[in-house]
Amino acid sequence: MEQTAGSRWYVPRAIDGVWLVLFAALAVVSPHPNEAEYELLALLALFQLVEPRVPCFRTRHGSMIAAGFKLIAAYLLVGVTGAINSSYYLLLLFPVVAAVNSGGAWALAAVSALSCAAYLSFLLFLDWSRYDLPPDEARELGLRVLLFVILVVLMNEVASAARLRARQYMQTAAELAVANRNLAAAQDAARRSERLAAIGQLMAGLAHELRNPLGTIKASAEVLVKNLQPGQKVAVELAGYIRDEVDRTNSLVSRFLDFARPLEIRLQPADLNEVMDRAIAALQRHQPPFQLVIHRNYSPDIPLIPGDAELLERVFFNLLLNAAQASPAGGAVTVKTRPLDGAMVEAAVIDRGSGIDPVQIENVFNPFFTTKPGGTGLGLAIVSKIVDGHGGRVLVESEPGQGSIFRVLLPRKT
Repeated sequence: MEQTAGSRWYVPRAIDGVWLVLFAALAVVSPHPNEAEYELLALLALFQLVEPRVPCFRTRHGSMIAAGFKLIAAYLLVGVTGAINSSYYLLLLFPVVAAVNSGGAWALAAVSALSCAAYLSFLLFLDWSRYDLPPDEARELGLRVLLFVILVVLMNEVASAARLRARQYMQTAAELAVANRNLAAAQDAARRSERLAAIGQLMAGLAHELRNPLGTIKASAEVLVKNLQPGQKVAVELAGYIRDEVDRTNSLVSRFLDFARPLEIRLQPADLNEVMDRAIAALQRHQPPFQLVIHRNYSPDIPLIPGDAELLERVFFNLLLNAAQASPAGGAVTVKTRPLDGAMVEAAVIDRGSGIDPVQIENVFNPFFTTKPGGTGLGLAIVSKIVDGHGGRVLVESEPGQGSIFRVLLPRKT
């Protein structure tokens, strides 16, 4: 790699040929050529070729060093070709161009003033006892200085416009990056919603088909229990198992139907902190109870948000239940609310449990995806469905063995 990078230093560019032709033309058309003039023209041409290839010259300090070198070389060239009458006086703009590219207004003003002073300094070398400055030559000198200043102002305007366009392009690029991320998130949410809708329709049909035979099985088990002899303990116990499993399956079918049923969101002004408190209270009533410490970190600046408080309570209860099941006995869960910049508020549930494998993070909101024995895989899917229905998003951050953070983002306004 080093050899390749070094070899690029010698790769010729089209502009290199242009510079060589221009400096050669200056030497050819010079009205009073001399050896020192040729040497200084060659030095300026060489530096013009080398400067873009040296990284240090692309820094602010490096560009000022380059401007200083060009000022000295141009000053010497003007000095050996007629001084105040030299046709090369415009080459004193070279260091000004370098200062313009450095991006500093004070640096530009300083280099411009120094270049003008350098040109006018040749007046100090005149023998004023023998030389008298005629009015026409004085006006010519003033015209040269004014043209010099005009060119400096024009270069500054062009450079300022270029810098402004560069900032606008960077801002546009940043906005496009944010828009692309939001678009990708929206596409993911749309795909997830489509999957949930398709699975919901399938589950609704399946649940309705299961409920009828389940009802028949339960009724048959109850009739069987009533007609068994008191001494048939094994049969009574088995019939009880059948009845209990039917009840459990019915409960599961009800959950499937709840998930498949379209949401009826009743938007009312809701206090997010109060909703979170109710979810925590519901978790604390869980049987068997969790050996868990819950830390509340609520922002007092959270405004009332449009939401269905009952459904949002279910969201946070599911997230808290998920965090409690992932946490060891005696562990801690933190709930946090805060307003975000823009039009969103955030509620986060943070645990320090087992965490989620990075490969599985994309699937945690899919129905029936679960890593818990006996889990249905509907808890987080329901969370995602309710939050999507509120126009929000659910984000998850997790590291195996470090815990998980589930962040619910909800809009402040409809």
